Amino acid sequence: MAINIVLVEPEIPQNTGNIVRTCAAVGAKLHLIKPLGFSVEDKYLKRAGLDYWSEVDISYYDSFQELRDKYSESSFYYATTKAVKTYADINYPEDCFLVFGKESKGLPEELLLENKEYCIRIPMKGDIRSLNLSNSVAIIVYEVLRQSNFEGMTAHGKLTKYEW
Repeated sequence: MAINIVLVEPEIPQNTGNIVRTCAAVGAKLHLIKPLGFSVEDKYLKRAGLDYWSEVDISYYDSFQELRDKYSESSFYYATTKAVKTYADINYPEDCFLVFGKESKGLPEELLLENKEYCIRIPMKGDIRSLNLSNSVAIIVYEVLRQSNFEGMTAHGKLTKYEW
């Protein structure tokens, strides 16, 4: 299962660094839409991503439309607190794109309105505005993997001193 993570104008370097680690762990491709709220040389970005940067295929785009044009035949799902469907209501196809907005504002409302049937949300209590971006990415990515029976992931762990 190929997974594509799209961050539209991310603002906080630590979140993007954590998402790099998630992408490395699951083999997802990361697509970053400019403008970025930080330098790709930012020390917090690098620290949060640890030594996984070389393990992740990262592409940069000047606009979301540039990405959509490049992958016009692909399925895109838009994470937002405004969606009716939850992330678990979707049967994700091969090579899907999971789109996340900037930390302060989310995705543009016009983009959500144009793609209402592809908007997904993570259920939360009513008085909570949103989850952390990197946590949201991890929750939805692992649902996509669960649906594919964790295809391509390590099937079991290994302790060094004890056997189960």
